[in-house]
Amino acid sequence: MQEEIKRIVPENAGLVLEGGGSRGVFTAGILDYFMEKNLYFPYVVGVSAGACNALDYKSEQPGRSRDTFIIRDRALHPINPMNIPRIGYIYDMDKPFYDYPHLYFPFDFETFKSSKMKCEMVVTDIDTGRAEYLSDYTDDDRILNICRASSTLPFLAPPVTIDGKRYMDGGLADSIPYARSMKLGYKKHVVILTQQEGYRKKQDKASDMLVKAVYGREKALVRTCIRRPGVYNRQLEILKRLEDEDRLFVIRPTEKTVKRLESDLNELDRFYQHGYNTAVGIFDEMMDYLQR
Repeated sequence: MQEEIKRIVPENAGLVLEGGGSRGVFTAGILDYFMEKNLYFPYVVGVSAGACNALDYKSEQPGRSRDTFIIRDRALHPINPMNIPRIGYIYDMDKPFYDYPHLYFPFDFETFKSSKMKCEMVVTDIDTGRAEYLSDYTDDDRILNICRASSTLPFLAPPVTIDGKRYMDGGLADSIPYARSMKLGYKKHVVILTQQEGYRKKQDKASDMLVKAVYGREKALVRTCIRRPGVYNRQLEILKRLEDEDRLFVIRPTEKTVKRLESDLNELDRFYQHGYNTAVGIFDEMMDYLQR
């Protein structure tokens, strides 16, 4: 497999995966097609739902991300109001980061750990409000905890502690980490977004007030959350300029997206298929970009 990887993708290529909750099923469709084509990048960085996708991409498990985004058995769904009296939050993170990989959708830890692909997952340090890029996968639990931290949204689940530091969703501090791929020295960059072209995040005063009310003691985290829309929109502007300059290749939805916490299975199936079909449509153009 590694010989095929080097033959197909230059060693200087990075893959960047945005998050977006249920919208990550679009990325799952794209990566499933990439895996069908034996297309594996030497480096991948993922945020939140993008980190979950990166996990299954590095472990070479087509279909697994699709199955964990589209939960057809309601008893296995992590979001349930009955979770609140039991664990204090509506989202039971033990389901996707323990039950799924160990019981229902087995995760291939051995392939993940033996792969030469460099995989980083973005987390937000609660004490500093800054992004960190973790890749120290020393054991099975740590692999899942890092991905869990990258995916932990405010209000929905408690922070994750790793090496004594408290982390939450990486998208709070760095929603589209193409700058990280550039900083590490990669020359070609493929960026998978989960929003349509032209999307911009709006500042929401009600959300800002809620963040202050719930996380008021965490000054750096509150500041990062409030600044996020402006930072995200500037990232999109820079990304578009770099795309126009042919310095990176962007893949984004062209059909209606799903909600962050989408529950309609038909909509999730549709958006997954849109990702897969998009990958089919752009594949030759992307390969031309990577190889020239």
